[in-house]
Amino acid sequence: MIIGCPKEIKPQEFRVGMTPNAAREAVAHGHSVLIETAAGTGSGFSDADYADAGARICDTAAEIFATADMIVKVKEPQAAERRMLREGQVLFTYLHLAPDPDQTRDLLASGCTAIAYETVTDARGGLPLLAPMSEVAGRLAPQMGAWTLQKANGGRGVLMGGVPGVGPARVLVIGGGVVGTHAARIAAGMGADVTVLDRSLPRMRYLDDVFGGVFKTGYASAGNTADLLAGADMVIGAVLVPGAAAPKLISRAQLSDMKPGAAIVDVAIDQGGCFETSRATTHEAPIYEVDGVMHYCVANMPGAVARTSTIALGNATMPFLLDLADKGWRQACADDPHLLAGLNVHAGQLTYDAVGKALGLDVTAPQTLLKAA
Repeated sequence: MIIGCPKEIKPQEFRVGMTPNAAREAVAHGHSVLIETAAGTGSGFSDADYADAGARICDTAAEIFATADMIVKVKEPQAAERRMLREGQVLFTYLHLAPDPDQTRDLLASGCTAIAYETVTDARGGLPLLAPMSEVAGRLAPQMGAWTLQKANGGRGVLMGGVPGVGPARVLVIGGGVVGTHAARIAAGMGADVTVLDRSLPRMRYLDDVFGGVFKTGYASAGNTADLLAGADMVIGAVLVPGAAAPKLISRAQLSDMKPGAAIVDVAIDQGGCFETSRATTHEAPIYEVDGVMHYCVANMPGAVARTSTIALGNATMPFLLDLADKGWRQACADDPHLLAGLNVHAGQLTYDAVGKALGLDVTAPQTLLKAA
């Protein structure tokens, strides 16, 4: 198979879809690897690193899209990239289709087979290709929130850990999954007073058993959320419904209950955001203000720490990438139902139920496509 990796073109996206190590593994499996020149620069990988791994360096993304059997990326294909996709080509990347009808329409029209990192599952019910970036985004969220809280950035001017005689920032984390757990650990490590809200009692018991005393937990009822929201200096949105649009947990009306200059960090913005007032921003212009509350809603947070993120993502995606290349997408998905869960689009058909529900589109059961010749 010919595997192609173009340079990411989303603003301030410095990650790359394949590491030199992944390229080396693919070549060792008998595949050809095409890398767009300078694709790895933002993550600290040179063209020479890829050439040494056996990849061929291409001058343009157009050459890669025209030649490759499978396109491997990080972020969802931008409009210019979607126009280069073709029937029979496999796209393996983050998609986040539920809040993005334009991308969904273009992928369906292209005829490609699109497999989304964020909906691939594992035997424990986890999301193994989303988890590394969730870990990065969770650990990054308090850091970015602390920056947003600085007075020069429009925030309250509150130090996360306080100082002797002055109390720490109060941080509310909504969601106790991978993102929320990592966010709470880092915020607590910075000295903040942290509470994590979740609706799963077993998850709260787990967090209390493992992190008891490091941060507090609470049940995410509407009343409890509202009470804690009013006292929070920072709120981190860390909820996820796999493949679906994020639920709106905080309304605009509730912003009036928050402290002026409080910070919101919406890690769920890739899936549409979990605050009514959230809209995607970039690393270049990451924050904005609504009703006195500062919003940090960067849609590719892990891109800020591109080298760490790229290596972590590459470690997770490599086994699936090699399966797809070695067997072809149909056999690889037939052999692995967890990889099949990643199939979102094939030959003009939408194959992921949560996306269909979010966008009001018909869905074809992915299992039926495995029987096709």
